[in-house]
Parts: sequence; C-alpha cells; structure tokens
Amino acid sequence: MSAVRKVGIVGWGAIGRVVGTALAEHRVTGAELTCLVDNRPLGESAPAPQVSFDEAMERCDLIVEAAGQGVVREWGERVLASGTDLLIASTGALTDEELSKRLLAAGPGRVYFTGGAVGGLDLLQAVRSLGPLDEVRLTTTKLPATLEQPWMDAELLSRMRAATGPVEVMSGTARDVPVKFPKSTNVAASVALAVGDLDAVRVQVVADPGAHHTRHVVEASGAHGSYRFEVAHLPDPGNPATSQVVPYAVLRSLAALAGRTGQIL
Repeated sequence: MSAVRKVGIVGWGAIGRVVGTALAEHRVTGAELTCLVDNRPLGESAPAPQVSFDEAMERCDLIVEAAGQGVVREWGERVLASGTDLLIASTGALTDEELSKRLLAAGPGRVYFTGGAVGGLDLLQAVRSLGPLDEVRLTTTKLPATLEQPWMDAELLSRMRAATGPVEVMSGTARDVPVKFPKSTNVAASVALAVGDLDAVRVQVVADPGAHHTRHVVEASGAHGSYRFEVAHLPDPGNPATSQVVPYAVLRSLAALAGRTGQIL
C-alpha cells in the first residue's frame, strides 16, 4: 500500500461533492483525490479528472461509492477483484445477503462500510460478543416528500401528502425496508450489519411533515443490557433524502483508512 491513499469517488452528488472537495483541499491527511466517476459530464469545474470506472480501478487503491445501491451491485466485486479497496456509503445494498457474502469473500481488495447517519454501531458490534440481542428496533422519521416511492399506491401517497402529523409508511425488517427505500433507509442496513442479522432488526418508517430534522431511534435489548441511540440530523439541502452529516461520516472513515492516529475506531 502506498503512503498516500489514492482515492477515486463514484458519484458527484450530495455526498461525493463534499467528500471530493475535502480531499481536493488536502483536508484528509494521507489521502488524495485522484479521479471521479459519474454518468453525467462534470465539466472543468470538477477538482479531478473524470474517468471511466475501469480506469478508476487502475488509478486508485481506494474507491468511495457515493452513487447508490446499484453501483455496489454492479461494480463491488469487480473493484475488490482488481485489488482496489472499496468504501461503501450505500449500505442498503447489503440487504442482499448473497451480494454481501460475495463482497466479504472477494479480494484482494478489502471492503469497508460507513456508519452514515447513525451512531452506536460500534457498541452493538461489541455487544454481539456477549450473546444475541432479544430485540432490535429502528424508527426512522423523515419529511413525506423524501419517502415517496414508485411502488406506493394512491391511497398511501394521499395520506402522506395530506398528513398533518406522523404517518407510518412501512414496517418490516432490515431485509425488507431498504429495498423499498433505496435512497432513504441505508441506516436500517447499517444497524443490521452491526447486529449481524437482517431479520432481527424491526424497522418502522414514518413520514412527518413537521420533521425538520431526520430522526433515527435505535433500541436494542438482551440478557446483558439495553441500549438506546437517538439522532436528529438536518437533511442535506441539495438532497433531502440524505442527512447533512453523511459525507462527514465518509470523511471520518477515509481518515481512519488513511492511517490518522488518535481517533476512536
């Protein structure tokens, strides 16, 4: 591995722009922005060359996925097989257990995941060593417009649009929900990755016209203790479906992979 991580970013949207700008301004010690991949022409304002995905794998030793679950499915294994490491922001793709197993088994590149908009995942991973959790629940509350999906029927859409208070949009497991909300519920998959069981995490998605902050509440309990984490984030102004903090979680992960000392892992 080189002393400085050569980083490529896939996706120049709400997450990629913040991460790429920080890298281009040398704000992550031990990492440099090498190239960008996007399906739209980025023009001369882009802070690094725009290249094909194949060329990015040749130029970089670490690729940051900031473009959605489809990219993970299509390119994840190829990135790792090329010997390039992969940092995944769209953890919802890992609700496909076969894909998850293939990514974890692939190499010689290594796969990493960001915690994104929720905290406490490190503690939940540690708790797993004590034994299984009896109950894990996640409640995600967002503005109705950010949760609208093509599969929704007219009755549900009408209820969401006319709501004056919280409306339950869907409940299910961490296996079911991220598939239905591919841009809005990566947190559910992240919690499931920490717990180690997609079916053990019960998820409730709530639309609330008063949700000026995106809210995630994680509640877990077992014979060895009980745990509750609640976060409330401002939505990203450019993409309200994601929280403003997400790209900074990616940058924190990048700093760890680049070898910054003195931080909590």
